[in-house]
Amino acid sequence: MRVELLVVPNCPNENRARDVLAQACQQAGITAVDLTVTVIDSDEHAQRRQFIGSPTFLIEGADPFAAPGTPAAVACRMYPTPAGLSGTPDVAALQDALVKACADPATAADDR
Repeated sequence: MRVELLVVPNCPNENRARDVLAQACQQAGITAVDLTVTVIDSDEHAQRRQFIGSPTFLIEGADPFAAPGTPAAVACRMYPTPAGLSGTPDVAALQDALVKACADPATAADDR
């Protein structure tokens, strides 16, 4: 499985995002993850990558938490979780996205 983590320079949530990803993979039984971290450091880069905030998870090239209409920006990203807004998705939400991508990568990419 291919996961790309898009972050701004010195993202305060990057380490937490890696931890959430590791926990979600473990709980989903996913043992082979090709993780790439890409730093988005300019508005132009954000526009090219359709980056709406840091951290952004791309699973097989798709953002499972995409919010249509959200403008690209070099900024922090907030995720709704059962406990309120957070700088990362909760483990269960990321696990669901990973499982869905494993089941049907084409569908996961279509959900962008």
